Amino acid sequence: MTATRVAALSALEPDSAIRVEIDGVAIAVVLDSNGVVHAIGDTCTHGDISLADGFVEGETLECWAHGSAFSLCTGKPLNLPAYEPVPVYEVVIDGDDVLIDPAVTKDLS
Repeated sequence: MTATRVAALSALEPDSAIRVEIDGVAIAVVLDSNGVVHAIGDTCTHGDISLADGFVEGETLECWAHGSAFSLCTGKPLNLPAYEPVPVYEVVIDGDDVLIDPAVTKDLS
């Protein structure tokens, strides 16, 4: 699989997330306040809730339903009730294009 264009970088709002789907994989794309674009699995591991509807603060994305916050860098939950991480995907910026390949997750070991 190859990387797919999911958004224009110029269309992303700081400290907010959008939900995209590539080949059935739901991904939350986030532009943090430092201008870094992150891509993590969009479904909260505590419940079947879209994380893109949540709240961005620093390098975290908080689920609006139950308050679990996930690290945008590692995908790990930072508080309960979630205890399982979400996948983190590599993001490529090519000019104004944000590209993601859902088959390529970051090696966090």
